[in-house]
Amino acid sequence: MRPKAQEASPQADLFREKLTNLINLRHPLCRLAELMPWNELNERFGSLYTEKEGRPGIATRLMAGLQYLKHTYNLSDEAVVERWVENPYWQHFCGAEYFQHEFPIDPSQLTRYRKRIGAEGCEFLLKATIGVGLSSGAVQPQHLERVTVDTTVMEKAISPPTDSALYHKARRALVKAAKQLNIELRQSYTRKSKHALRKAHGYMHARQMKRARREIKRLKVYLGRVARDLKRKLADHSVFVPDEVTVLLAKVDRLLSQQRDSKHKLYAVHAPEVECIAKGKVAKKYEFGVKVSVAVTNQSNFVVGMSALPGNPYDGHTLSDVLTQIEALTGTQPQRCYADQGYRGHGVTDTEVILAHHKPSTPTQRRELKRRNAIEPVIGHMKSDGRLGRSFLKGALGDAMNAALCGAGHNLRIILRKLRFFWLWIWSLYNACVSRFEQSNRTAVSFG
Repeated sequence: MRPKAQEASPQADLFREKLTNLINLRHPLCRLAELMPWNELNERFGSLYTEKEGRPGIATRLMAGLQYLKHTYNLSDEAVVERWVENPYWQHFCGAEYFQHEFPIDPSQLTRYRKRIGAEGCEFLLKATIGVGLSSGAVQPQHLERVTVDTTVMEKAISPPTDSALYHKARRALVKAAKQLNIELRQSYTRKSKHALRKAHGYMHARQMKRARREIKRLKVYLGRVARDLKRKLADHSVFVPDEVTVLLAKVDRLLSQQRDSKHKLYAVHAPEVECIAKGKVAKKYEFGVKVSVAVTNQSNFVVGMSALPGNPYDGHTLSDVLTQIEALTGTQPQRCYADQGYRGHGVTDTEVILAHHKPSTPTQRRELKRRNAIEPVIGHMKSDGRLGRSFLKGALGDAMNAALCGAGHNLRIILRKLRFFWLWIWSLYNACVSRFEQSNRTAVSFG
């Protein structure tokens, strides 16, 4: 059922005090709650529910607010719900009228809510933060005409992929699936696989590569035997094969057939979408995840576009789609775009694209080109302060949602800092006026 909009009760509770009477309404989160377009979020996400069927949906302000808080303060689903109970300002931001002492939802409902709104809904949450940034003064409308674009790698929550570990984990997954289907395998190789894995890791650590390759080959043989045995038993018993088992068998075939020079390798059994990306870094030559495009304003470093790029495409081929997304989110077509040399051959004609090491023609372009490098610390902040450093969401859809929400969290951190400094400036100005008034009164009394 469609969630109802949260409304304040006209009658006060006899034994409880309202949150607005307990907290400081000049707090940045309270000011941010007033600027957020909650009604637009209700209209946008309310259409995803049925009108009169099913249980009543949870309030959109609560679910969207928890998503914002999660990515603003870099918390997991469980941690953000736990801290929500302890923080009255978070409860006020999410629309609570009175202080609550219990969890508002189960943390798993945040996962189901993200699946319901999808990647387009997460982009709408990012779009809402851009509107709040304009209304709060964190970004000016003319800043949207000058953007900086770059790409980075959003790593996946996987262990470093090795052939020995992949063969062992795939065999273990097949054995687990056979137990769930009540199929008795000829041999599971559980003990032998653990022993071979331990010996392979030891030989690799001792740089005894010939012995290590022998153990890795043994692990691959164990995996192939279990996979062929399971396929024979499934065909002989005519058992209904769930889709999960079919997908798992396809992953195993892909793992067994891949070679050293193969493309589209499998790097994680539970995350087949993971790609190996080399960005030319000295400290980390290879990163395992998905490429992400980041677009920020050239002057205020405000995120105006975030999108995942599966398949590791060439940067120049993605610039047209990035500029289209920026125009859709901001309502303004960028007049000038700054990028690095990786975007050569972009083919964009509607927007002036200036690449790094390009000789600027005007002092303004020279000044703005110097600020192109500012996108690098922005990416670093989103990886350290936000959740761009590692994606814990499942599948390619999870990567797209996490990228958009990371941009929304970065924008909210900028807006909160703007609101915090604004009220500090107002308070210091008030104290200065009061002190000057008192000093003038003392001077008048002394002369009187």
